[in-house]
Amino acid sequence: MTITEKVAYLKGLAEGMKLNADTPEGKMLLAIVDVLDDMALTVEDLDDGFTELSAQVDEIDEDLGSLEEDCYGEECGCDDEDEEDECDCCGDEVLYEVECPSCGNTICINESMLEEGEMECPNCHELLEFDIQDEDEDTCECGECSGCDKE
Repeated sequence: MTITEKVAYLKGLAEGMKLNADTPEGKMLLAIVDVLDDMALTVEDLDDGFTELSAQVDEIDEDLGSLEEDCYGEECGCDDEDEEDECDCCGDEVLYEVECPSCGNTICINESMLEEGEMECPNCHELLEFDIQDEDEDTCECGECSGCDKE
């Protein structure tokens, strides 16, 4: 039985009891039943709105999932916190997290994207440049060569 049905039952009881609106007790009980009726209708409206909103959010979630798959491809969904380690489900692909200095958005990139040397931030469209140096390389202070005597 819904709330509105229960309140309708109470209204029927009040009418069947022939409550007198002229007495203070009767007036109060009839007013309480009227307030309960208004509250039941409001709750029913809120429930209907929630159901509609929930359906719309589900549609938006599905659309966003499709959009993410179209833009970023299928992701593995693992929760590997160590950004330089391989995850078991992604095979040999190593992912790196890069933070855009302009907007602070965190972007996951793979090695091939890193080797390109630059990319556009998908959030603010700022050009991000990557300078990759092997730890084994000996570079001098000038940054132009490997081990020269320039100062």
